Amino acid sequence: MTTPQASNPARQPAPASAPTTENWSPDSWARVAANVPVQYAYADTQALHRARQRLAELPPLVTSWEIEKLKAQIAQAQQGHRFILQGGDCAEMLAECRPGPIANKLKILLQMSLVMIHGLRVPVTRVGRFAGQYAKPRSSPTEPGSFEGQTIDLPSYFGDLINQSDFTPQARTPNPDLLVQGYQHAALTLNFIRSLLDGGFADLHHPEYWDLSFLQNADLAPKRKAQYEHMSRTLADGLAFMENLGEQKVEDSTRVDFYTSHEGLNLDYETAQTRTVPRREGYYNLTTHLPWIGERTRQLDGPHIEYFRGIRNPVGVKVGPKIAPDELVRLIDTLNPKNEPGKLILIARMGAGKVQSALPTLLERVKSEGRTVLWMSDPMHGNGIKTAAGIKTRSFDDILLELERTVDAHTAAGTRLGGVHFELTGEDVTECIGGAAGIGEHDLTRNYASPCDPRLNYQQSLELAFLLAGAMGR
Repeated sequence: MTTPQASNPARQPAPASAPTTENWSPDSWARVAANVPVQYAYADTQALHRARQRLAELPPLVTSWEIEKLKAQIAQAQQGHRFILQGGDCAEMLAECRPGPIANKLKILLQMSLVMIHGLRVPVTRVGRFAGQYAKPRSSPTEPGSFEGQTIDLPSYFGDLINQSDFTPQARTPNPDLLVQGYQHAALTLNFIRSLLDGGFADLHHPEYWDLSFLQNADLAPKRKAQYEHMSRTLADGLAFMENLGEQKVEDSTRVDFYTSHEGLNLDYETAQTRTVPRREGYYNLTTHLPWIGERTRQLDGPHIEYFRGIRNPVGVKVGPKIAPDELVRLIDTLNPKNEPGKLILIARMGAGKVQSALPTLLERVKSEGRTVLWMSDPMHGNGIKTAAGIKTRSFDDILLELERTVDAHTAAGTRLGGVHFELTGEDVTECIGGAAGIGEHDLTRNYASPCDPRLNYQQSLELAFLLAGAMGR
């Protein structure tokens, strides 16, 4: 391998022996699935075949040119000229495919991006964990519960794309028909989002369109409310001033782009919509713009890495504190053998207590090897806790601490934090403790709506955006 040059190591090629997409097809993951079995299985293989065939016949949910545009923006973020904000539900529910929840998630991502644009002074790309985030990995394939007066073990709830949350044998049995239902609800969600955007909902001249009820909520700190209102006014005035000077194109100010993302857990679903497109080389996963691989499914000899190594989409991969530097480099070279800009996102999810010991070594190794990646922080998944009552929650203070320590690690290593990955909602839920609103353990039962992991509510999300922009600005 050519020795990386200190001036620009990110442009060095991967080793000549790096894996390529030879011997790959959209279904080649099936031949290695036995290496790392999935946690769930479909008993009715004929129904699974019918569902996959139907999905393959349906129109794509996204387009290759949207995917390539996102890839170009990720490449800009790798160079420090852009920032990626990724956020949304832990696991979408089909029943929540309604205008209110979808619009509120869109609003909070717009508001957070406005804060970051103002604080970081770079464009922000918004990527929603929606229109496909229907599958969720679990730590155990089964879980105990009560059914008809008896304690029994049933398959864990893996999200509405695979089974249902009710604790009954019928609901917990993986159902291939849910694959088509998931596609249909993703299409409805995307149609509504695109209609809102085309109608001017995301016009940066009018951030008042995005207001949620939090601006009238007494729980929001007056300082944050005043900051946001002042920022909204100054941004709108600044855009008008620039346009009066003849600068008509101000970062797509009348219509911003939104991209979708989800964890590619269910490979039957992903494969069914993986196809070639006219005038482009290779295969695209057309269920989403940005699929990612979870920490539990990133085994180098496993089916998920085999599938993801062959698609043209930009891809993310979660990396936790246990990954060794050598393993990380092999993972990078498998997923991005040509060292292509904009192709690979490493989503670090270390935990506030481990980020200082685990992350710097990885940053230094990837930098010294000259690999082109976008580093993103997921401060949610390493900071899960349980209350004395057994309720899953996360501490706002731990989430913020991991973000701050991540920023410090990148500063020390001379690398860039190019994005963040949050589980959040635009609703007034009480699932994470802490923040300016002062949610405590006793508040969790007031409005805990997530079927899996706890999410930041709208107040906590906006507050975190302010604090992150401040930390990175410093």
